[in-house]
Amino acid sequence: MDAHIKKVYVPMTETGFYILYCLQEEMHGYNIGLKVKEMTAGEVSISPGTMYGTLSKMEKDGLITFLREEEKRKIYQITELGREVLGLELRRIERLYQNSKGEMYDGR
Repeated sequence: MDAHIKKVYVPMTETGFYILYCLQEEMHGYNIGLKVKEMTAGEVSISPGTMYGTLSKMEKDGLITFLREEEKRKIYQITELGREVLGLELRRIERLYQNSKGEMYDGR
């Protein structure tokens, strides 16, 4: 993996994480937004500008690929590079979680 890609995407924004996570299946932007709202019980909402800007950047960087257009909607899917980046981020999140399990957290 290119050092530039790692530097840009790890740690990943919450938006970037959810987009890559959702694109493990073929999906278009609108559907990603719906799935993220569902996964997060409405706590995370990705605006159209953020969604399409992120999709464009990820496509340019090779993390996702455009597959086809259906009813004027672009269908994307994660690439092998995108899977590597997502894996790095998942391991980073898991490490954070594991490191926090032994510590006291009182919510303040």
